[in-house]
Amino acid sequence: MRQLRHVLVIFAAALVAQACTKKNEGNAPAVDEIRIGQFGSMTGGEATFGQSTDKGVRLAIDTKNAAGGIKGKKIKLITEDNQGKPEEAAAVVKKLISQDKVIAILGEVASTRSLAAAPIAQQFKIPMITPSSTNPKVTQVGDYVFRVCFIDPFQGPVMARFAHDNLKLKKVAVLKDLKSDYSLGLSDFFQKKFKELGGEIVSEQTFQTGDSDFKAQLTRIRSTNPEAIFIPAYYTEVGLIARQARELGLKAILLGGDGWDSPKLFEIGQKAVEGSYFSNHYASESPNKATQDFIKNFKAKFNEGPDGLSAAGYDAAMILLNAMERAPELTPAAIRDELAKTKDFDGATGKITINGERNADKDAFIVKVDGKTLKFITLLGP
Repeated sequence: MRQLRHVLVIFAAALVAQACTKKNEGNAPAVDEIRIGQFGSMTGGEATFGQSTDKGVRLAIDTKNAAGGIKGKKIKLITEDNQGKPEEAAAVVKKLISQDKVIAILGEVASTRSLAAAPIAQQFKIPMITPSSTNPKVTQVGDYVFRVCFIDPFQGPVMARFAHDNLKLKKVAVLKDLKSDYSLGLSDFFQKKFKELGGEIVSEQTFQTGDSDFKAQLTRIRSTNPEAIFIPAYYTEVGLIARQARELGLKAILLGGDGWDSPKLFEIGQKAVEGSYFSNHYASESPNKATQDFIKNFKAKFNEGPDGLSAAGYDAAMILLNAMERAPELTPAAIRDELAKTKDFDGATGKITINGERNADKDAFIVKVDGKTLKFITLLGP
């Protein structure tokens, strides 16, 4: 009987241990892996943003894992689709932190969605790095929120300077998206600088994300006879606006920001976007060795060329991974501290230094739509 009781006790203990192990497997990372979360618009109206960024992120992580990982551990990327919706961005980031137990998060492209998720990352003190959200409010949420791209107070004036100094424009109209934090901020910074330089904003019109008919706004713009139209919006609406502008006989130069960067721009806008200019994080013609190495490796992995969102995603992931390698321990706080120390990182989008506001000090590329490619025009700094 004693032996039987002994066996039963051992058996019961084994069952409890097995149950605990299974529970642990579902709620905590394995000891030999590092979990990083990513959230992006894999579907929805700006799906190419999420898909392009994801490819850059995966290239960085696969490269690091092939070299042995970090501190002897492999990196596991857990990606969530926010469907292009701010409320979904908040929900999936909460899941990544509370259920998947990630120690850092990459995302998002759109500022509105980053602004929805950043307070959650800050609340739980999990480092979050956006590859390409340019609205200044994003990193103002708290000291755990970073970005590896320039911000709109820089991007807007850069395009204003290019319009005034390089293109010699004096009269510009603006068509902005009332539902986009990105569009509103970029519009304000562009207009302020263009006026300071002596230029005139002859018309300011608005639309809302999801609109498909812009002829009323464009007709009002046409009556002011602008030399250019600044459209701080995303590629879907930009392509439609460009086509309708040309249909109405508007021959003004079209100008924009990094939200234009997508192969879909050419597909939607077709010949109407030809000759347009926009500011971007990256240009494939950059002589920077890190850029060219990135392009080569990206083509080898995906059998296609990268865009600026892929490059920004790659840089965000590499800066995070490098911070993890430098960190004395793999804790969110230690990683956050090392991210803040990033200086002169030689990335696919150029040299990046994280400043005291957790923004990136870097230059902007001005590119021109040339057929179905983007032609590098110039590089502009602060």
